[in-house]
Amino acid sequence: MPHNLRTALIAVIVVGVLAASSLFVVSETEQVVITQLGRPVGKPITEAGLHFKIPVIQKANFFEKRVLKWDGSPNQIPTRDKKYIWVDTTARWRIKDPLLFLQRVGSVSTAMSRLDGIIDSVVRDHVSNNNLVELVRSEGWEHARQILMEAGLGDYQLMAGDEGDPEASAALTKGREKITRDMVADASRLLPEFGIELLDIRIKRINYVQTVQQRVFERMISERKRIAAQYRSEGEGERAAILGQMERDLAKIQSEAYRASEEIRGKADAQATRIYAEAFGRDPEFYQFYQTLDFYKRFDNPRGLFVLGTDAELFRYLKDRDPESVEGPCARGWKAERR
Repeated sequence: MPHNLRTALIAVIVVGVLAASSLFVVSETEQVVITQLGRPVGKPITEAGLHFKIPVIQKANFFEKRVLKWDGSPNQIPTRDKKYIWVDTTARWRIKDPLLFLQRVGSVSTAMSRLDGIIDSVVRDHVSNNNLVELVRSEGWEHARQILMEAGLGDYQLMAGDEGDPEASAALTKGREKITRDMVADASRLLPEFGIELLDIRIKRINYVQTVQQRVFERMISERKRIAAQYRSEGEGERAAILGQMERDLAKIQSEAYRASEEIRGKADAQATRIYAEAFGRDPEFYQFYQTLDFYKRFDNPRGLFVLGTDAELFRYLKDRDPESVEGPCARGWKAERR
């Protein structure tokens, strides 16, 4: 290869390397601070696109433009009413001033450790200065509680362990939402010097410490049993009222039915008596004969013993077995009966 061509090729390669190291791309989610020999130069680059820097002596430091997440470790903190609880918090933040962030913090991992100290301290202060009921309930709880009571769902507690506590049933003065807003306000005053903007702090979970959980659960069980006993008592009262009304209705129906049956039976007896009287009036002898035969047929009393003589009036029609020798309507009835 000729010397001139080789020199030209090397020059092209060097220029290409220098051009590649001097150009960089900033995405929509990034912001860049240019440093020259470790010292920032110029303003931070926040616009997306292709940008230029001096090769070798300048460096592009990339930082996130998006919202970042911070998760704290659960801490055991006493409330103002001396209830020890575990508080687990989370926060959202972003790098507002990348140049100041680079100068004061340097990296996201270092920023996280700074947030640990600041947010944990603020959370501890606000938890210690408020009662437990303020931390677990939010504004509007009293209105929701009233709606539940009007709907007949009972006065349920949002968190166990506050039954019988006068402060638990009192109206809220702050509530969780206002307390977390105060946390954000207090912590935000300490973070601008690091180029950080704190957006929000949230309490993910609140729980009693292990030493008091069992007592809390026992109080929860006792309260639920009391409510269940109250419901059972009300149910028994309703049951007794329904059964009493049912017995009164049944007695009324039976009384009316008995009265109606007696009226029908009386009318039937009167009609039967009338029919018997008419039959007896037409032929008394035959009627007496027919009734005697009907008595013979229906007479059956295994539990009784009757001693009757042969001359008893009951056997008057059995004394003479020859119907031909009997005259009168009885004989005629006997003959008709035999036919």
